[in-house]
Amino acid sequence: MYAITGITGQVGSALGKQLLAAGLPVRAVVRDAAKGELWAARGADVVLADISDAAALTQAFAGAEAAFVLLPPTFDPSEGFPEARRTIAALRQALAAARPSRVVVLSTIGAQATQPNLLNQLGIMERELSTLDLPVTFLRAGWFIENSLWDVASARATGSIPSFLQPLDRAVPMVACADISALAAELLQQHGHGVRVVELEGPVRISPNDIAASFSRLLGRSVQAHAVQRGAWQELFASQGMKNPTPRMQMLDGFNQGWIEFEGVSRKGSVTLDTAIAGLLARVPA
Repeated sequence: MYAITGITGQVGSALGKQLLAAGLPVRAVVRDAAKGELWAARGADVVLADISDAAALTQAFAGAEAAFVLLPPTFDPSEGFPEARRTIAALRQALAAARPSRVVVLSTIGAQATQPNLLNQLGIMERELSTLDLPVTFLRAGWFIENSLWDVASARATGSIPSFLQPLDRAVPMVACADISALAAELLQQHGHGVRVVELEGPVRISPNDIAASFSRLLGRSVQAHAVQRGAWQELFASQGMKNPTPRMQMLDGFNQGWIEFEGVSRKGSVTLDTAIAGLLARVPA
């Protein structure tokens, strides 16, 4: 049995479908019973558990051959990341009690960075789950190409997409969720010992200008990226309701300054930028 948390999200959903298609037993760990019905109809075992409920998670992981876990994104964290720490503590407690044969943890590029930034939450998770007496693989993925979902409407309507990644011609490690789920499925089925880190990016590195060019090709119109100036970030994020935008700004600085980077030699996925962007366009009605 493969227990999958985050199965209603982009990576978890693709992973669950892939494992079921391969004839492997899947346990969908969901908070919402209604969303669980869809997975039950697909043939998955469904367990209700909040990601911060250690007792419920223990039941969800019990008897599992492998577990896929992730930290729900908190883009506007409180000081010191208490939200993430509660979830991490629950995950660790549950995994230690249930003892699946192996664990794959979705992490991120730059989880090892010591500079303060939003991704420190994933670094905390890596440190805590590394203490488990279990085989644990941390899958560090690059910037999700699917973050460009937020640019679809603007690209269509105005031919312009804003970018916090700068300069616009600087390519950074990005990867499609389909590549992440494919590698996660592979890692879940690998027997191993101890703790390891596997880093993943797409076939080539991608700049904001590359993303705009992809939209141009697929929409048949000119689309340009424009840089949102650093001095405007705090006011902009605050206007969007963020109470603590500093960690997010620090993360963006890390990508732009180059200190959020992979630690070793990354594996390469196969999904191209155009394929991923075409998928986003198909998801958003014109």
